[in-house]
Amino acid sequence: MSMASPPESNHASDQLVELVVRDASSSTPSSSTVLTVPVPDADDDDDKDQVSPLLVHSHRPKINIFTASYPRRKPREEVTKLLESEISPFTRFTLWVWNGSRYSGLLSMALSSTLYFLMGLLTNLFSVQAIPLFETAFTRCTIISILSYFWLRRSEQPLFGTSHVRIILLLRALTGCISMSSFVYCFQRLPFSQAIVLNSTTPIMASIMARVFLHEKLKIADIAGLACSFFGVLFFFREMLATEGQVVKAKEASNTFAKTHHIFVILLGLFSSIIGGTSYCLIRAGAKASDQPLLTVFSFGLLASPVMGICTYIFEDFVLPGFQSILLMLLLSILAFFAEVLLARGLQIERTGKVANIQYLEAALTQFWGLALTKVVLSFGHLVGVLLIVISICCTLYIGPDKETE
Repeated sequence: MSMASPPESNHASDQLVELVVRDASSSTPSSSTVLTVPVPDADDDDDKDQVSPLLVHSHRPKINIFTASYPRRKPREEVTKLLESEISPFTRFTLWVWNGSRYSGLLSMALSSTLYFLMGLLTNLFSVQAIPLFETAFTRCTIISILSYFWLRRSEQPLFGTSHVRIILLLRALTGCISMSSFVYCFQRLPFSQAIVLNSTTPIMASIMARVFLHEKLKIADIAGLACSFFGVLFFFREMLATEGQVVKAKEASNTFAKTHHIFVILLGLFSSIIGGTSYCLIRAGAKASDQPLLTVFSFGLLASPVMGICTYIFEDFVLPGFQSILLMLLLSILAFFAEVLLARGLQIERTGKVANIQYLEAALTQFWGLALTKVVLSFGHLVGVLLIVISICCTLYIGPDKETE
């Protein structure tokens, strides 16, 4: 398509402009744009005009979307590398443990067990005042609920989840409170070794409850790993169990009520493990249903805090902690918060029967600490117990997560 303006004058001084517009659908050279003007002949005085193009077609610059000038943009890989370089190594490691690896569920549980071990280590090293257990639990649950509240508010997420998740969260909070209260009661009235062994059955109960309520597969490798780790704990306290058992028998021989009460406390400890295993299943169900493991931590702290406060008022005398004890309690409460969040994250990602075995890492680290940095004499039971737990955990990590959870 072309448009031309014909000459409007016969005089030689008149200019002639010819405008040729190229059709968008045409690709032939004849349809290109040409701007021309008349050039008078110096040797000829006739009124004849000679048209000469200002732009020759062969020298016309070629401009298209590929030759146009655009601001340079950094490739996506360079932008990603730049962002990664600005992230601190600690943050990068945290993100990798949280959701950056196919082993994130197992790693979250391992880090949670390590934090629990660190809490026990700090308690043994810096504890200067005897604080009642219910009072300690009350402080810890209060700090956990406060931190969970601010974290959820900052991420702009609902505090109680959706309607179908609230029942699960409520049951998780109830079972967690019952399990904690009964364990504290047993820990106060049972010998130390017996209380620890009873509490060590919680991962086994969690695997069984997950098979019953969540219909999860309980493989032979899971059963072997749990059994191996539990026998490792028994080897730790084999001598202590024998010694404390003789003391308990001596008391029961002189007092019939003491024997009955001792049996009742042991049964209560088993009940605490069963309820604790059920709480693990509810943590997994609530975290998966809400896609936010922090909700299970917040619901537990919100209910456990007043319950522990009531138990402190009824069963114990309140002890005003000193300044160093307050700092230690705050630090332990913060560590407990992160340990609970990581535990919930591990249960959310990985199958309960597999990830529960990683919890025995706390017992192994405690024994390592006792053998390496204290004057505890190395015994056959401690050595065998540590080896059993280490072999069991290494086998669990070597087998890795299930294909359906990758």
